[in-house]
Amino acid sequence: MKALLAASVAAAAMIPPMAAFAQSVQTSTQLEPVVVEGEAGDGATGPVKGVVAKKSRTGSKTATDIKDIPQSVSVVGRQEIDDQGAQKADEALRYTAGVFAQPFGPDSDTNWLFIRGFQATADGTYMDGLQLFSYAFGGFYVDSFGLERIEVLKGPASVLYGGSNPGGLVNYVSKRPDFERTRYVETGVNDAGNVYLGFDIGDVAKDGAVSYRMTGKVAGGDTYSLQNGWRGFISPSITWKPDEATTLTILANYSHIDENHNGGSFLPYDGTVVDHIVGGVNYGRIDPDANFTEPSIDLYKREQGSVGYEFEHEFDNDWTVRSNARFTAADINEVSVYPNGWSTIGGPTDLARINFDHDTMAKTFLVDNQIEGKVVTGPVEHTILAGIDFKYYNIDQVQSSGLYDENYDNPIDAFHPVYGSPLTPRVSYLNQDLTQKQLGFYAQDQLRFGDGWLVTLNGRYDRGWLDADNRPTYYSSSSSSQSQTVGDFSGRAGLAYEFDNGVTPYASIATFFNPIIGTDALGNLFKPEEGTQYEVGVKYVPTFVDGLFTVSLFDLTRQNVPSNVTLFTQMQTGEVRSRGVELEGKVNVTDDFRVTGAFTAYDIDITKDANPALIGKTPFIVPEIMASASIDYTFRGDWYDGISIGGGLRYVGSSWADNENTAKVPAVTLADLKLGYEKENWGIDLNITNLFDKTYVSSCQTTLTCSYGEGRSFKLKAHTTW
Repeated sequence: MKALLAASVAAAAMIPPMAAFAQSVQTSTQLEPVVVEGEAGDGATGPVKGVVAKKSRTGSKTATDIKDIPQSVSVVGRQEIDDQGAQKADEALRYTAGVFAQPFGPDSDTNWLFIRGFQATADGTYMDGLQLFSYAFGGFYVDSFGLERIEVLKGPASVLYGGSNPGGLVNYVSKRPDFERTRYVETGVNDAGNVYLGFDIGDVAKDGAVSYRMTGKVAGGDTYSLQNGWRGFISPSITWKPDEATTLTILANYSHIDENHNGGSFLPYDGTVVDHIVGGVNYGRIDPDANFTEPSIDLYKREQGSVGYEFEHEFDNDWTVRSNARFTAADINEVSVYPNGWSTIGGPTDLARINFDHDTMAKTFLVDNQIEGKVVTGPVEHTILAGIDFKYYNIDQVQSSGLYDENYDNPIDAFHPVYGSPLTPRVSYLNQDLTQKQLGFYAQDQLRFGDGWLVTLNGRYDRGWLDADNRPTYYSSSSSSQSQTVGDFSGRAGLAYEFDNGVTPYASIATFFNPIIGTDALGNLFKPEEGTQYEVGVKYVPTFVDGLFTVSLFDLTRQNVPSNVTLFTQMQTGEVRSRGVELEGKVNVTDDFRVTGAFTAYDIDITKDANPALIGKTPFIVPEIMASASIDYTFRGDWYDGISIGGGLRYVGSSWADNENTAKVPAVTLADLKLGYEKENWGIDLNITNLFDKTYVSSCQTTLTCSYGEGRSFKLKAHTTW
């Protein structure tokens, strides 16, 4: 939300009245009881034991050991999410190598993520293996309480999923029926007074063939200055397993958000990163908790629902068919007033503001049909996967911002805000109905031979269609339509060798194809992005402790990147190269002692651009160094039995505030703390984020638009099972 506004709304508000370009992302039969073995512990979609996951479907679409996937994969399970006290999905990924989470601070309505230097929120977010595509404000929100695990596949994944973020993807895995009795309730409150209640209820039918699960959460109250409201979701699911070979799961969700916006973002560089000095007078820095919207009109509303299924049948000959599908729809309405740099007509401490709203309807339908089988040819064992998938996305949107007035920019005092001033009236600059469809055919062969050789081969062809209908706006009384058909191949080849001591070195090469939405300065629709990644690394699964260690080095080039020709127009002449190293370790020292560590170092460069002065520069937002470590220990024995203490350190390196690399955002080291107590079937936890309450800027996207990181926050939670 915040990045999008900075890119489109601010520009639209600054131009004189003219056509604004906008882009932002039968008879009954008595059945015999069936004994079901779930995927607990080391399953590919089930609960993670402690902090160490051993299997994943995200990197191959098959239940594969993580060490056998020729790309770096990270998994954050339910235990780790709870240890961190994460209430949002992006909060849960702050200790993950290769991921820059919450770049725009604590945005309550969007999970913002960058992977290997590239924004993954729009086209790199998945739910149960199916894409949560978003464009402009037409995205889909996921609450972390409904998740079993969060998986991150780093690097291109076009060979498996079609168009997606080249830096990698995040796959949210839903809680689902596990043929066990579940009774769990938790409630909590934060230091601002926001209270929530969550529940997770499941069971199995008497005949053993049906299991259900119901998760939900409702939260309300204050969150930040001037921000309040409530939100909630409910996710029912049911699994039917008539025999050992067949499984059908239905998953549904309904989500509702009715809140105001929080502040702390869209603020200028001088006044956040450095002091605001005018005429020799130092006014200092803007309060991170300040909110410059208008409380009387500010709102954010979301109604969202989804329903889908997962079907699997295994034949006697080691072949399995699967079909997964989901339909999702969201209705989003937003009204707010956002800062837009220092005012040109007010006093030295006045901020200019944009009066903005949008009405957005988004719908998506996805289906993925697969067949998987095992074949032996001589000394080679094959796991073969072939599939056809289809993606449909539609957005119907109207965006409006304040009418341009060179004599009035909605000023408000940055240090002593007074609300209620007149606002320039909002008028539409974008009125659009857009549909994107994609059909893909893919195949994969995972080969094993010799004493430990592993080869992974992938190929895929995608065909994509884009139709855009632009309707009249305040600035243009005419309508227009555009359409485009694109297609391309993508591939991946990986080689690995498994040593008996748990060490698996690997190497891979992958190409990608990613259709993008927008037009260039000549009015032509953008071509798909494409590029290549080379990756080498080592994965280590120790024999003496439950752990997983990964070291990866990569070289990723992203081509056909839109670059600015003027303030409001782009040409597709850009190229960005991201190279780096990632280290990650997760260890369950014992059942009561968990440790994680991560390190990321990047070298990200603009290698081609319409502006020659930017070549060799580093793109804004993303820090090139990140590191973290966390620990959680539960005491056993005597009076202190059940007391736990945990916490972590996060280092976020410096980043650039502009692509010209003239202004820098300083590095910061943050500490988090957890204190807990569990006894029999109940427990209580206190999580403190940013323990020492450091004031810092998370990132800037130009010197007009900087975002404060989250200050110290307290989250107290009590939970029980029965």
